[in-house]
Amino acid sequence: MRTLSPIEAALAVAIAASVLATALPAFVRNLHASRLVEPVDGLNRIATRATVLAVGRPPSAAYPPSAPLTPAEVPKGQRVTDPPGTWSHPTWQELGFFIDVPHSFSFLFESEGGESGSRFTARAHGDLDGDGLWSTFEISGQSEPGKPPVVQPMEIDREVE
Repeated sequence: MRTLSPIEAALAVAIAASVLATALPAFVRNLHASRLVEPVDGLNRIATRATVLAVGRPPSAAYPPSAPLTPAEVPKGQRVTDPPGTWSHPTWQELGFFIDVPHSFSFLFESEGGESGSRFTARAHGDLDGDGLWSTFEISGQSEPGKPPVVQPMEIDREVE
């Protein structure tokens, strides 16, 4: 078996370092992006269903009642699997929203209604690195008399905290 000369070894290390320097940032970026699919997709599902429900209801009571943060404790730096019944709140049932795979975010739905119309806000909170700081994703919508329901653009605070 032939041994590498110092120049060949240095060249091999340089090539390996170049490949790693090129691939690692893309890998990290893709990892973060995959973790952000959960809150974006979840909130879009909630907003879509809430809007569909609002179309057939009076503007003063367009959206389902508020639902608490579910699961009640925001996952800290790891994916969690929910025990049976976690998503059994009537509002989650009405919205058809649940998560049956390991996940990193907790979800909340708040709504209020009155004579001038109704509003909802849905949030996803996650503590992706377990440091106690949350990533927060939020989407909201409103239904006013004589107008179709509208959903506002999603807002994000500390997307990868």
